[in-house]
Amino acid sequence: MASTKTSSPGFQDSSERMPKSFASKSRSPPSLQSIKSLPVDFRFTGSSASGVSGQYDDANTDNSNVICDSIPENGDLCGEVDGGIEDSAGEMYQANGDTPYDRKTIATDERPSVSDEDLGLVAPHLHSSAPSRSEFRWGDTTSYAAKKHKLQSWFQLPNGNWELGKMLSSSGTEIVISLSEGKVLKVNADSLLPANPDILDGVDDLMQLSYLNEPSVLYNIQHRYNQDMIYTKAGPVLVAINPFKKVPLYGNDYIDAYKRKSIESPHVYAITDTAIREMIRDEVNQSIIISGESGAGKTETAKIAMQYLAALGGGSGIEYEILKTNPILEAFGNAKTLRNDNSSRFGKLIEIHFSETGKISGAKIQTFLLEKSRVVQCAEGERSYHIFYQLCAGAPPALREKLDLKSVHDYKYLKQSSCYSINGVDDAEQFRIVVEALDIVHVSKEDQETVFAMLSAVLWMGNVSFAVIDNENHVEAVADEGLTNVAKLIGCDVGELKQALSTRKMRVGNDNIIQKLTLSQAIDTRDALAKSIYASLFDWLVEQINKSLAVGKRRTGRSISILDIYGFESFDRNSFEQFCINYANERLQQHFNRHLFKLEQEEYIQDGIDWNRVDFEDNQDCLNLFEKKPLGLLSLLDEESTFPNGTDLTFANKLKQHLNSNSCFRGERGKAFSVCHYAGEVMYDTTGFLEKNRDLLHLDSIQLLSSCTCHLPQTFASNMLTQSEKPVVGPLYKSGGADSQKLSVATKFKGQLFQLMQRLESTTPHFIRCIKPNNFQSPGNYDQGLVLQQLRCCGVLEVVRISRSGFPTRMSHQKFARRYGFLLLESVASQDPLSVSVAILHQFNIVPEMYQVGYTKLFFRTGQIGVLEDTRNHTLHGILRVQSCFRGHQARCHLRGLRRGIATLQSFVRGEKTRKEFAISLQRHRAAVVIQKQIRSRIARKKFMNIYDASIVIQSVIRGWLVRRCSGDLGLLTGGGRKDKDSDEVLVKSSFLAELQRRVLRAEAALREKEEENDILHQRLQQYENRWSEYELKMKSMEEVWQKQMRSLQSSLSIAKKSLALDDSRRNSDASVNLTDERDSSWDAGSNGVRPMSAGLTVISRMAEEFEQRSQVFGDDAKFLVEVKSGQAEASLNPDRELRRLKQMFEAWKKDYGSRLRETKVILQKLGNEEGSGDKGRKKWWVRRNSSRFN
Repeated sequence: MASTKTSSPGFQDSSERMPKSFASKSRSPPSLQSIKSLPVDFRFTGSSASGVSGQYDDANTDNSNVICDSIPENGDLCGEVDGGIEDSAGEMYQANGDTPYDRKTIATDERPSVSDEDLGLVAPHLHSSAPSRSEFRWGDTTSYAAKKHKLQSWFQLPNGNWELGKMLSSSGTEIVISLSEGKVLKVNADSLLPANPDILDGVDDLMQLSYLNEPSVLYNIQHRYNQDMIYTKAGPVLVAINPFKKVPLYGNDYIDAYKRKSIESPHVYAITDTAIREMIRDEVNQSIIISGESGAGKTETAKIAMQYLAALGGGSGIEYEILKTNPILEAFGNAKTLRNDNSSRFGKLIEIHFSETGKISGAKIQTFLLEKSRVVQCAEGERSYHIFYQLCAGAPPALREKLDLKSVHDYKYLKQSSCYSINGVDDAEQFRIVVEALDIVHVSKEDQETVFAMLSAVLWMGNVSFAVIDNENHVEAVADEGLTNVAKLIGCDVGELKQALSTRKMRVGNDNIIQKLTLSQAIDTRDALAKSIYASLFDWLVEQINKSLAVGKRRTGRSISILDIYGFESFDRNSFEQFCINYANERLQQHFNRHLFKLEQEEYIQDGIDWNRVDFEDNQDCLNLFEKKPLGLLSLLDEESTFPNGTDLTFANKLKQHLNSNSCFRGERGKAFSVCHYAGEVMYDTTGFLEKNRDLLHLDSIQLLSSCTCHLPQTFASNMLTQSEKPVVGPLYKSGGADSQKLSVATKFKGQLFQLMQRLESTTPHFIRCIKPNNFQSPGNYDQGLVLQQLRCCGVLEVVRISRSGFPTRMSHQKFARRYGFLLLESVASQDPLSVSVAILHQFNIVPEMYQVGYTKLFFRTGQIGVLEDTRNHTLHGILRVQSCFRGHQARCHLRGLRRGIATLQSFVRGEKTRKEFAISLQRHRAAVVIQKQIRSRIARKKFMNIYDASIVIQSVIRGWLVRRCSGDLGLLTGGGRKDKDSDEVLVKSSFLAELQRRVLRAEAALREKEEENDILHQRLQQYENRWSEYELKMKSMEEVWQKQMRSLQSSLSIAKKSLALDDSRRNSDASVNLTDERDSSWDAGSNGVRPMSAGLTVISRMAEEFEQRSQVFGDDAKFLVEVKSGQAEASLNPDRELRRLKQMFEAWKKDYGSRLRETKVILQKLGNEEGSGDKGRKKWWVRRNSSRFN
């Protein structure tokens, strides 16, 4: 964790070495600086065996450098702790009338477990510690491993430093020790503190240390810090050291590892994981309280915790918006100070809400006490708020021109300090990130421009100057660039702004008087307006963010609150802001003490368990100093603020007069006073206390804002008037309208702080203590004195003591029986809760030393509840497994039924749909047929009419020609008298004749075309006839070849028949015995025997029949193809192709038939093996004849 963006923890390795003061024990004893507050009542009793008769004191009693805030935290844990808590919870708040608590004890939840051997206490005698060291001999690298009698102890030098020394010898109360560089000293035994064995160097939990004292704790933390292990557990508290650099401890891999519990080392992730698991398990709101000094890394730690929550509870997208609120709040609420480059100048509580499933459902941010004075003034070496520098560096040209932005060097508010940038931080890039974040949280572009306009107006407000106008030092605002730009940016009239900054309206009786302001009054009015605008803008932004994070988000009441509030501050000059900040830290420390010390021990005692109290340093006296009425710091401050003539000096004198008797208060010279806080004494300068507590903004300025045309100033003015109408307790009177009715800043802050404490009291707290290793933000630099002071303030040793000897896990009898009772038999589980609880403890063999039974609760030591939780989870897992199987079976049966029903329903629906579609298609088909019929009939009629008309024309022409040809000169035979009468008729007939001649010509042309086409067709027919004649010749030749082949086969068959008949007649003359043997033998192609001769004749006859049938088939097929080819028969086939296929079939059959003839020959040859050579000669001749024919 880091205090700045550039020094935040990240993913880089460290190459820093361990400082010389804490070098390895095997080399030289380390030296611890500034360990001065050690009690003198601690004794270490020696033994004769070791030669040490004295006791160890926690500090050298001769040392005069002892500070007043020491606590009895060092020494042997086996010694008795004397004393106790003097006051109970009720007595502790009796002196204080105000308290944010409801005076009820709150049980803390289970703390991280440690091993059983870590729970043991340290033996008081020196000789008894030697066996424990021998157990760790395997890991010890010092000279003690070779020489057991040389024990190591911490020795405090006269200058206050501590060094690790080896005891060489002892004589009475004096011991000779060897320090670094071979230096040997004879010291008193009281000045030594025991050191832990080297095997315990760098343990991740301080509870594991054998010797719990300040130098051992300090050395262990530094040992881990030098190895970039910045987190250490102190019981339930996580101690985090700011590395001021990036360390490789973060990212998705680490988040997954801590989520799966595969890493157990201390980490912010582990604390956050515990919080979210306890929230889900116990259904109780959780809180993560991050505390520490300024620059200790609280802001970065809070962001790391939010990242883990977003990773575990993300999924809805709201977690991304929550993470993006960090750049906005840091830009508007953080600034560079002398000790921290990214110091939070306000406090914030982020309340993240979760749904029932553990997912983030929304968030709410509450802020506390923004440091408004930083807007108008900042010390040398510091900066104002980051957003001013980011705006000037990163605004685009269009926005710069619109807002009249200049360089940071041109604004008086920013150039009060010569610091304008931060090393390693790009303000322009940060501005881009802020704008992106504003978009994500749904701040519109128009509102963003208005926000930037307000920021620019605040900057230009500082450039407004004043000029003296009379002898009484009255001033008037100069109408220069600054005044004009402010009026334009906030949307008001220049004259009204000038009047509001230079005058003040006073009401005396019924009259209104305008009072001119002096230069100091005008400057205060200008600065008050600038501060109010910025503070109102900050509150408005937080309100917009809360609207974005809460809109439409369903909440279940479960939440995790992360508190990131300003740390304890102590500067050379401490003002009102440090006063309020340190008061808040006192209240948080009290909350820490209540939960880890007071309530813890009080609960043990109230429940009647065996327990010895552990002392701790309580800060209740300091809180009484602040809150006591009527003579507390806050009461006296409010009282002095109500007096018109009250000044900072009168306030300081009143404090000294009434509070000098308080042990936590000390008056100083002039306007100063000192308060002894839990973290040390701080001196405050009361200069400006009253003015800042009043936080005056005159009614004229509020009216000016309400008259602006821009909506944001109007909203600011409305909120101010609403707050001023709230009633106040006390005789507040001051002229100025709204000013007299306004709550003081201290009163308002106290109320917010009490509400915060009440909210935290209703949650289960998880504490993270951030430690700043040095004041220079330097990586690897470990300031032992600074770290030790912070550890003392945290009460680390007391927390570890209570955790080691206490019972961090507790549960009421009813809840314990309800949670684990189902693990027992039903008869036992039905008894009263106490009996059930005891039965569970006996059932699982939890030893009595590991728990105690109280009046209302069971108390367990660390790690004991884990056994029961594992058994419970295992049993519940089995139950859920059975239930899941049965429910799965039910669901599958139900699903199958639904599927069957759905299939049936679908079949009906699809059938009906298909029938409807078919009916429509059928109707369309019928319509299409009708339409086609009509169209085709129309086309046919049109075509017919065209042909008909043409035929008539042709007929008329031909008939006319024929008539004219036959009639001759009929017209000449008529009389001359009729010629005149019929002249018109003759003319008409001649026109008809011309038309007929034209038609004749066309008909003749058409006739010639038809004759040409006829000639072409005749030629084609002649070609086809020639081809057909060729095919006929081919077919005849093929038929002749087939007939020759058929005759050859027939002749072969006849010869075979005759040969077989001759053989048969010869065999008939043989003896009857041989004939009987031959008939009994079989003729089979697969065996060695032969058939009788009658079987051979049968085969020959069958082959002859096959030959006749096949020849007939081939002949018929060939004849049919010839008829098709010649056109005598009709068939839808290609004669040429079929002829080729027939030829191929014939060739295949001929080949097969030939092979079968040869097989028949072989068989017949076997039958005639016993005959004479004459028969063999005939067979050979027959074979040759057949082979020649087939080939």
